[in-house]
Amino acid sequence: MPSITVLGAGSWGTALSVVLADNNHQVTLWGRSADSAREINENHTNVKYLPGVLLPETIQATNDLQEALKGSDTILLVVPTKAMRDILKDIKSNLERPVTFVHASKGIEPETYLRVSEIIEEEIPENLRKAVVVLSGPSHAEEVSTRQPTTVTSSSVNMKAAEFVQDLFMNTNFRVYTNPDLIGVEIGGSLKNIIALGAGMTSGLGYGDNAKAALMTRGLAEIARLGMKLGAKPMTFAGLSGLGDLIVTCTSVHSRNWRAGNMIGKGRTVPEVLEEMGMVVEGIRTTKAAYQLASLEKVDMPITSGLYDVLFNGKEPEAAVEELMGRVKKHEVEDLKLGETDPLNDMEP
Repeated sequence: MPSITVLGAGSWGTALSVVLADNNHQVTLWGRSADSAREINENHTNVKYLPGVLLPETIQATNDLQEALKGSDTILLVVPTKAMRDILKDIKSNLERPVTFVHASKGIEPETYLRVSEIIEEEIPENLRKAVVVLSGPSHAEEVSTRQPTTVTSSSVNMKAAEFVQDLFMNTNFRVYTNPDLIGVEIGGSLKNIIALGAGMTSGLGYGDNAKAALMTRGLAEIARLGMKLGAKPMTFAGLSGLGDLIVTCTSVHSRNWRAGNMIGKGRTVPEVLEEMGMVVEGIRTTKAAYQLASLEKVDMPITSGLYDVLFNGKEPEAAVEELMGRVKKHEVEDLKLGETDPLNDMEP
């Protein structure tokens, strides 16, 4: 029986622990709060993050990292990207043998522009990691924890490792596909949070479904443009970690990024929104990283640029929308330089 350590006792880490426990794996769930660990062990609940959900009794929680890692074969990282480096440094000092690293976090690091898998590879020596795998796709913790049908993607440059993770999680409620395009899966999962902020903002401004559909469609195009520039495969963006994740994050009240954007559209400031939500909103930090990276790579990302101005330069949301709508006229499938092909119009069969 595989021994799995889940690092991050928030909603998503807890929900994925439920899937693993349902599959009869030995699961240790780590979080910083001793009170939360006690609640999970004694009451089998995590009321702060998943109210109304009864957790499997086999999930063992702790706030002691060394204890959590003891005897583990696989480490599942479900912590905010902002905290990723610090937790990896702590892991490195407590590892005794190589393990498989799986992450279910979605974001890009500002300044370095590294994806989470690259941060893991940078912080954990090669002799302490068997493989690095990402688990991503359209999946709300609230639904996964109540065992509603969900489908995600397991991706790695090591396909045997991706298939290993597929086997760990796969059951009748939680279907897992594999995909060798690690870059595309991570980029799609990260950048969709930016577009979800925008979708929530349009709703907060009082705009309807037409605006949301336009934002999602053109948002997917610019996600694919940057992804392909970085080496991703175009078909990935039509899959679960691209279009699938974009749909679920832009259309659901479960989405933190949508809710944050909605409040900003209604006139709240970013600090006010973050304080009221009390949870990490990955899209805000990722907007900054994607804006910087797009500028560096000379990739046109007008929605990301508009959101960057709203979030970091104080531009009014209405002004950002007007600027987007007033851009120079273009052909829908020829957004790039003449002779280049739009990524969503050049997908392999």
